[in-house]
Amino acid sequence: QPQLAESGGGSVQAGGSLKLACVLERYRGNFCMGWFRSAPGKEREGVALIGADGQTAYSDSVKGRFTISQDNTMETLYLQMDSLKPEDTGTYYCAADCVGAAHIQLKHPNIGYWGRGTQVTVSS
Repeated sequence: QPQLAESGGGSVQAGGSLKLACVLERYRGNFCMGWFRSAPGKEREGVALIGADGQTAYSDSVKGRFTISQDNTMETLYLQMDSLKPEDTGTYYCAADCVGAAHIQLKHPNIGYWGRGTQVTVSS
């Protein structure tokens, strides 16, 4: 069974940066991978995603501030988060093995595997 392990979460002041990483072990799915987040009282939100064709998609709330990337082996997924805001606070989940266009997967995910999440807290 593939495993997805997130790291890099933590507490930071508004305006700061964090870089999340997701290591994929025993993963043999496609190259569609992304990041989602959840917060108390809010629905799960697609943050950033790389489609199987390499196209990227970002939620409007993070566009221009977050950058998703993969290493050359496709075994590690990253999320560089800059200019963080208190509303970015939440649990961030790595996701892999999705089907369809990146911008659609962001809104209506069809995901094969999920990580357990890493907490990001942004204080004002």
